[in-house]
Amino acid sequence: MALPKAEVQTLARRIAVADEAREVLRPLTITHPGITLEDGYAVQSAWADIKLAQGASIVGHKIGLTSKAMQSQSVVDEPDYGVILDDTVYENGSAIPPGVFHSPRVEIELAFVLKSDLRGPRCTLFDVLRATEYICPAIEILNSRLEKIDSVTGQKRTIVDSICANAGYGGLVLGGRPFLPTEDINQARIGGACLRNGEIEETGLAAGVLGHPANAIAWLANKMAAHGATLKAGEILLSGSFIRPVPARPGDTFQADFGRYGSVNCHFSLN
Repeated sequence: MALPKAEVQTLARRIAVADEAREVLRPLTITHPGITLEDGYAVQSAWADIKLAQGASIVGHKIGLTSKAMQSQSVVDEPDYGVILDDTVYENGSAIPPGVFHSPRVEIELAFVLKSDLRGPRCTLFDVLRATEYICPAIEILNSRLEKIDSVTGQKRTIVDSICANAGYGGLVLGGRPFLPTEDINQARIGGACLRNGEIEETGLAAGVLGHPANAIAWLANKMAAHGATLKAGEILLSGSFIRPVPARPGDTFQADFGRYGSVNCHFSLN
């Protein structure tokens, strides 16, 4: 049974208030047993509405859990998604102020920017490439809004908790060298390395993202079509991480090196 609308609104407000205070809530699957995936997306949508009412705007979407390893770890068999807000997009080389994110982690991936609307159902990889204006390297910053391990029961949060909390999305840094989909017809073979303070922490290939990163965008278009939504021209779409998340500590400098496609950098400030 779906959560009542009033309860959805209450949970969304709790997340928004805690987010502003940089506090972390207990997993909602613990405090609200029986909450479903669809309830999670309803809470996420209500949370996004609160942000929009506060003056933010949606500039894109992130896709998560696109690799088999991450799906297995989360005990799910499909990705999840969240919204990208305009005030969470940072320029390449930005210093991230302290206290903005709770237990931040870094992932590297490819971002697709649309030149035309993209609609499901039955959206394919080829539809995605036709609708894409350009692709560029990106760093995604994950933010914890709910406890990973419940402080009372010791139970782990689930994919539903992640969805409620905007699929873990915190921030985005775009950079590198934007390229056309036709410039490299096999984006699945694009590789990236994540360096923290000059040392390689993780490496990966875009093929780890559902076999091809454009498949993730097609999945999102089809998933959103079920809710009557369309991906809009100009939106930024994060296709999913090549790597496992790397913890970001105050003072850390990150570089996502994509070889001939350039690099993306950011620094987590101490003060």
